[in-house]
Amino acid sequence: MDLETGVYQNYAKKESWRTVLILAYQSLGVVYGDLSTSPLYVYKSTFEEDIQHSETNEEIYGVLSFVFWTLTLVPLLKYVFIVLRADDNGEGGTFALYSLLCRHARVNSLPNCQLADEELIEYKKDGIGLAPQSSFGSRLKSSLEKHRVLQRFLLVLALIGTCMVIGDGILTPAISVFSAVSGLELSMSKEHHKYVEVPVACIILIGLFALQHYGTHRVGFLFAPVVLVWLLCISAIGLYNIIHWNPHVYQALSPYYMYKFFRKTQRGGWMSLGGILLCITGSEAMFADLGHFSQLSIKIAFTFLVYPSLILAYMGQAAYLSQHHIIESDYRIGFYVSVPEKLRWPVLVIAILAAVVGSQAIITGTFSIIKQCSSLGCFPRVKIIHTSSKIHGQIYIPEINWLLMVLCLAVTVGFRDTRRMGNASGLAVITVMLVTTCLMSLVIVLCWQKSVFLAIGFVFFFGTIEALYFTASLTKFLEGAWVPIALAFIFLIIMCVWHYGTLKKYEFDVQNKVSINWLLSLGPSLGIVRVRGIGLVHTELVSGIPAIFSHFVTNLPAFHQVLVFLCIKSVPVPHVKPEERFLVGHIGPREYRLYRCIVRYGYRDVHKDDMEFEKDLVCSIAEFIRSESVAPGSVNEDLVKDDDKMTVVGTCSSHTEGVQMREDDADNIEAAGPSELKEIWSPPPVIKLRKRVRFIVPKSPEIDTGAREELQELMEAREAGIAYILGHSYVKAKQGSSLIKKLVINYGYEFLRRNSRLSTYALSVPHASTLEVGMIYHV
Repeated sequence: MDLETGVYQNYAKKESWRTVLILAYQSLGVVYGDLSTSPLYVYKSTFEEDIQHSETNEEIYGVLSFVFWTLTLVPLLKYVFIVLRADDNGEGGTFALYSLLCRHARVNSLPNCQLADEELIEYKKDGIGLAPQSSFGSRLKSSLEKHRVLQRFLLVLALIGTCMVIGDGILTPAISVFSAVSGLELSMSKEHHKYVEVPVACIILIGLFALQHYGTHRVGFLFAPVVLVWLLCISAIGLYNIIHWNPHVYQALSPYYMYKFFRKTQRGGWMSLGGILLCITGSEAMFADLGHFSQLSIKIAFTFLVYPSLILAYMGQAAYLSQHHIIESDYRIGFYVSVPEKLRWPVLVIAILAAVVGSQAIITGTFSIIKQCSSLGCFPRVKIIHTSSKIHGQIYIPEINWLLMVLCLAVTVGFRDTRRMGNASGLAVITVMLVTTCLMSLVIVLCWQKSVFLAIGFVFFFGTIEALYFTASLTKFLEGAWVPIALAFIFLIIMCVWHYGTLKKYEFDVQNKVSINWLLSLGPSLGIVRVRGIGLVHTELVSGIPAIFSHFVTNLPAFHQVLVFLCIKSVPVPHVKPEERFLVGHIGPREYRLYRCIVRYGYRDVHKDDMEFEKDLVCSIAEFIRSESVAPGSVNEDLVKDDDKMTVVGTCSSHTEGVQMREDDADNIEAAGPSELKEIWSPPPVIKLRKRVRFIVPKSPEIDTGAREELQELMEAREAGIAYILGHSYVKAKQGSSLIKKLVINYGYEFLRRNSRLSTYALSVPHASTLEVGMIYHV
């Protein structure tokens, strides 16, 4: 499946008002599902234990004032007006900020980077490579480039934010669905309710995760209407409660009521901030899901619909509670108690649907961020299924899905109340926001090249607000807040172990690679028999000959007539354009028929399936042969230490004026006009029928005889078939290593490696065409 065309059409979206408004409407279901359901549990969590609702109404007015200003300062001011501008070529999220910083400061967690990667179009956007204007910015950039400790700290900071997002993917579905289902409490006795609430919530959650493999695109068209109806519903109920119960509740929006709240409640009021914090859960989604929409559409949706609807909903609840101090139910303070009795059942149904939509959005976001981590070498390789061939970014990861479901059910059954779930969810949310604030301060100095005082002001203002909520959440450590810390710690250990093991394995490859001189000494036949076909030697190296090849040559008497050293790697940009996908070069003289092909993907790119990939690979080599023949030295080149020059070549669809490959029966192929193109055919098959292969080469400029023979041999090899030679490595710590390193490499990394996918999992390599060569790596 090839989604590349769709990806770049998204970048070319015309910012017409019609397009913007449609995107703003669609963003309701994807971005704002979680944020819009927060009124279900904010007041209930806040008044659960630390403070009481008294007749003076100072508590409820103070909470309303905190909710109003928190929603105004964090989602509206911080995210809508500032953070959304820090996109990475249209993409957002924690890893987008990290990727942006890596490119500006020339810091990278990926070991196999090349100078050619810095020539990518998306790499050079936004003035990357320019020196910071301020002296402090220059010193900061220099320090990051020189000190590995600072680079590791930056990576760990990004990983902490990522781990908390994964934790939020576990906690948000639990608290959203459980809070929506809690409306049943007002419709049945307490004895019956406690036996219904948890099972119903668990059934809904199981159904939600079980349907993930179908993809959200099948029911995604329902998401926006559900959230829209929900927002209109809560705003209408809020407006009714304001008018009917307390029209003067707007006075509580004054910051003075926050002062009165703290003056009366003191320590209890500070601890209750962990519940108030829940009003901004889901705010990070505005930035994380930026790649699916535009900045303007997200801003319009929040500013003109989501924000006023939430404010009306919270004001309406406060207006009702200000006139009801003694409620004849153990439910006490909550969302459903302020809903008119005749509307409770319809509202309950809409609330459950909205909670499912909000949970769906955070689950999909979790899949997306794990894919990004895996692409950047910070998470074990997992099976990624693209559930839509039209909508970019719709992915499903089976292993992660079932893990999330089990953990989500464990949280629901283990806690059984919104108070402890809220404590856990609140800490995860505020930690992600703190990480974003820290990374944004660096973006302001290094990327935007603004004054350091502006960055300090940003950190001081927003960091103080978030630190206040963070400390309040930490006080609830034993009451649920330990869950996101424990989850984040486990995921962080997994990520760090995998990243460390991957780096050590690559260092071993580099130290033990074979020199080009050794290869040249073997002669054109490599000292062995060359058989028909193409051999793809998969390696992580971007230069030199991998040790696996010498191991292979010394143990087998024959090899393929065309040999390609294939490196599939990720680069720190969201997308690599199709015309910049491949770097191709010769290894040794032309008659050796040895090539190096480096395939570059962005951290949000979709990997093609095996058939499409093989076609693009062979076609890129053919185009390289043609371009080298007609215009040697005129193409974009990257000088690699041990290798010959590398040429940037695009996919088949990106160089329509270059070599095109056709695989079909002769009678079914449309012949090109003789005045424009010249066809090179492979000889007819002798023994068994295969698809005929041909290259269609532009007639002008003319290619030389050597290039024509090279293309002829490449066609014959393609028709004979492709074999994948994969290294099956066993990584062990070398003798004399410390105990910690032995534990990490011999047990931690090896366990993860055995239970993760091969590095070529994205290609769906057929088993019949695979040859594995085992090696032991002592790192």
